[in-house]
Amino acid sequence: CRESLKFLWSEASHLLLFKGYYPVRKGEVFNGRYHVAQSLGCGYFSTVWLCQDLGKKRCVAVKVPKGGEDFAEAALDEVMLLRCVNSKRRKDQGSDRVIHFLDDFKMIGDNGFHILWLVDNLLGPSLQSLLSSQGVQGLPLPFVKKATQQVLQGLHFLHKECRIIHADIKPENILLCSAEGSLQALLHQVAFQEHGEDVAAVLDCCNLMKLGVKIADLGSACWTYKPFSKKIQTQPYRALEVLLGLDYGTPADIWSTACLVFELATGDRLFDPQAGQYFSRDDDHVVRIIELLGRIPPKVALFWKRATTFFNRQGALLRMSWLSPYDLYHILTDKYSWPKHQASPLASFLLPMLEYAPERRAAADKCLQHPWLNT
Repeated sequence: CRESLKFLWSEASHLLLFKGYYPVRKGEVFNGRYHVAQSLGCGYFSTVWLCQDLGKKRCVAVKVPKGGEDFAEAALDEVMLLRCVNSKRRKDQGSDRVIHFLDDFKMIGDNGFHILWLVDNLLGPSLQSLLSSQGVQGLPLPFVKKATQQVLQGLHFLHKECRIIHADIKPENILLCSAEGSLQALLHQVAFQEHGEDVAAVLDCCNLMKLGVKIADLGSACWTYKPFSKKIQTQPYRALEVLLGLDYGTPADIWSTACLVFELATGDRLFDPQAGQYFSRDDDHVVRIIELLGRIPPKVALFWKRATTFFNRQGALLRMSWLSPYDLYHILTDKYSWPKHQASPLASFLLPMLEYAPERRAAADKCLQHPWLNT
């Protein structure tokens, strides 16, 4: 795939074509201001491009949504959310933990629809790139705690000040950043490289502790009082209430954050559900959750709208009745050989974030008070 992109770049007059996306040319200037340097990535909803802001002489990231009326509408929603974030910014740390939206402009696509382009501050690589460079052992625990604290600060700001649910917290959407000039330039250099393994070569542990993180990509976000979609979040980070088709709120982000923290600390996903011959990926996901956290109380299970998909009237699973219960503490000590004095505080930190009932789940400000973050 990478070789194909290189061929397109060199042989097709520097024209990169992604199916369904607006065609972007290297060297092109958007809106008379943003000079295209190279591609930074391509996702399901959009492509992201490294551009030079000719007006302010700085590098920026320009997000180009996929063509079509539905994607244009989603882009407008994202702009409204980002403008709200900017309007609520204060000097507190929380608002600084969310990516800064700089500008937006429209261009007419080949199908006649206006395509809205979003301009953000250029940050470093994602935590997913950092995890990939570290192999299977996870990231250094002091950095995991620092990154977790900053993600929670950003979520507290989004939830309380902006009334926004991010709806897609995962390693790919948490980006490295630094206020220090030399490290900022280093991060930009790493972000431009194609190979994730290059991250490890330039970010040693000392530099890593000098870096911070920011929450990025509000493309799936919504208002707390006006959800845009019934099904949100990437599957391994999807909260139980979303899996079961319930109404959701800010606690869904907290569930995803618990999954994120476990992955940063161990290098493995907390839940990695797979479909089987006689059961769906959602079925497997629910089973894995019950194996880790225990049986969902019948009264709670039967209250949920889609309970009949998974449970009988006694709250027992309709499929996959064979379970292998294993609690979080013993997963850390047995599977990952963590010492007890490290495993117990992390389990104590994560479990309140994984409460079945969303109203009982720890909020971001409550999580920030947990002693694990400061030890």
